[in-house]
Amino acid sequence: MRLRLPRERPAEPPRGYKLANPVLSEDCGRIGFAGVAIGGAQPYGVVDEARCMYGRRHRCPALRCDCGFYCLHTFAQALALARAGTHRRAAILEVTVLGAYIRFERGMRYARQRVRVARIGPCGCGLPPEVFVDGGWGRTGWRALSGACRGCAAGRDQVSFEDFVRIGGGRLRLLPGHRDGPADAAAAPGPAVRGVPGPGAEAGVMQARLDRFQRQLGRLSGEV
Repeated sequence: MRLRLPRERPAEPPRGYKLANPVLSEDCGRIGFAGVAIGGAQPYGVVDEARCMYGRRHRCPALRCDCGFYCLHTFAQALALARAGTHRRAAILEVTVLGAYIRFERGMRYARQRVRVARIGPCGCGLPPEVFVDGGWGRTGWRALSGACRGCAAGRDQVSFEDFVRIGGGRLRLLPGHRDGPADAAAAPGPAVRGVPGPGAEAGVMQARLDRFQRQLGRLSGEV
């Protein structure tokens, strides 16, 4: 007898939270995000589809593979991960989960996503970010961006938050700093860049859970 996972029929697409680094293409014609774990080598767009990082031709998320986008269920989980140390300056993304997905205790693995909100990490001096500057690293064809205050960004190449949103098609909202609470409730005073009319650490958090699930599934699917 094969094990069948329960099917969910939500009234609206689920939402989740993840960490990523904003990136800009070398020709300044595209923006995206690079994950902070194993999927970071493949930057993704504001709306994008997951591809198997191992080059396999199956659809994501495959049960017997760990491919696909990952996200955590709550903002608090993502914030705790960002404050843990190495990813304090990464952005916290709020995403809409699209297509097929697998739900786990702390998050989901899924096929497609739309990045709705990006909370940009603080400047290195601790002040809220006001612009993007070169992050000092990148991927082939992409350069990473970091948030910076005006004082620290003086004399450096800058990309405004407005330009970042515009290049991305205007469907993204940026918030400076890792604000607490959902974006819809974060209408507190302070600069926010809304869209104008016009897929790493998150994987590591759930990897142990996923491995155990796949081992159990493999044993059960072999039973008659």
